[in-house]
Amino acid sequence: MNFDYNAFTNAVIKANKELYGYINTHMTPLDLEPSNTIGFGGDNSLNIDLKAEKIFIKHLQKFGDIYSEEIGHISSNSNVKIVIDPIDGSHNFQSSLPYYGSSIALFIDDESKAGYVTNLVNASMIYRVDKGIKEISLINEDEITFQKISNPSIGIFERAYAYPNICKNLYENRLKFRSPGAAALSLANARNFNFVIFAGKLREFDIAAANHINCDLFTYQDSDFLIVSKNEQNLLQIKGIIKNNRL
Repeated sequence: MNFDYNAFTNAVIKANKELYGYINTHMTPLDLEPSNTIGFGGDNSLNIDLKAEKIFIKHLQKFGDIYSEEIGHISSNSNVKIVIDPIDGSHNFQSSLPYYGSSIALFIDDESKAGYVTNLVNASMIYRVDKGIKEISLINEDEITFQKISNPSIGIFERAYAYPNICKNLYENRLKFRSPGAAALSLANARNFNFVIFAGKLREFDIAAANHINCDLFTYQDSDFLIVSKNEQNLLQIKGIIKNNRL
């Protein structure tokens, strides 16, 4: 049976639209409170995390198995796996820092087939199905034209706070960076930056969708670091800095 990618993409859009609408019209202070439920990813889920997860499950479960950061595996014994991070950047969201979103990755027979990362602040979704990358507005579903940045002035280093020596070496090499706190969003927009580094525990929820979107960029990944850049020399330089700090 052929998988209906258009139907799946439309379902992802509808789910994100519903979540965006809830956040902007129906959210209450209770949504920002911890649920005292430890999610599958190991964090204490906020109530909004659980609400968002239910929205995605409602729209996507019919397509295959769900693997979500909050609830873990929901099996339907399918060859289709859908990896969900309902709220990417939950702590940003809780603190009203406007940098958070959602992340959906699609696998068929363990092969990455599509990735969708939505910015729930500006209501845009970037995604790749097959070869082409698209960005659309959740508001009207019109396609957004990519603004190509030839020489970006900054990179992104997610979880930089835990790696002061690497931060120091990046500074010494005049590699400016920010650490905004939503890994999937940062990685999915890697072509807008000089580089993106994601350090620490690399969870599938955080990186699967963005990795598919970035399949045309230069990437290095090991057990502790993921580096993405559209410039191979930048990637090799950063890889060397990380290696020197492991000696």
